[in-house]
Amino acid sequence: MNIRSSILLLALALLPQAARASLADVSQHLKSVRTLSADFTQTAASGAVRRGRMTLARPGRVRFQYDKAPILVVADGHALNYIDYKVAQVTVFPIRGPLAVLLDDTVDLARYARVTHEDASGITVEATDSAHPEYGVTTIEFARDSAAPAGLRERGWQVRDAQGNLTRVELSRIQFNSVVDPALFQFRDPRPRRIPGKG
Repeated sequence: MNIRSSILLLALALLPQAARASLADVSQHLKSVRTLSADFTQTAASGAVRRGRMTLARPGRVRFQYDKAPILVVADGHALNYIDYKVAQVTVFPIRGPLAVLLDDTVDLARYARVTHEDASGITVEATDSAHPEYGVTTIEFARDSAAPAGLRERGWQVRDAQGNLTRVELSRIQFNSVVDPALFQFRDPRPRRIPGKG
């Protein structure tokens, strides 16, 4: 066991019992959610606001369909694809940060996360990866809702990147565990096709 792992285990052991119980509640909620659909409002560090519809299917798939913007974000179970139809470009990223927590059935929440706030209205969890500081810090907010899986409902999240830029996503009109069309996690590739023997 290396020093970093030892420190992490010590920190977890020193967590108040209530905080550990809260993480267990969040973990149970995530395991209970197979699909999630919601409207989202995304606010960038610049103050620019974009809205759209999010559809999630665990494990590994999500779609952010933006209103009035030639942009689509799709995780297809393998990677996160950022599609810009205006410039005919696709950028591929690994699934990490809040999406890893929301999408990956194998993520050990206690390994990366800690409870930073809890009251009668909800729980706030902060997640970081000490092995990858470039991923930044992710804060996910859950509201208490007896009608939601395991009594919790996602309010949204915010991500502070390594440069200190903050992006916030707020969710509304959430639906849990409804039937989702698998075709939503496919996309039309805008890049021009290469013809063999040319270019």
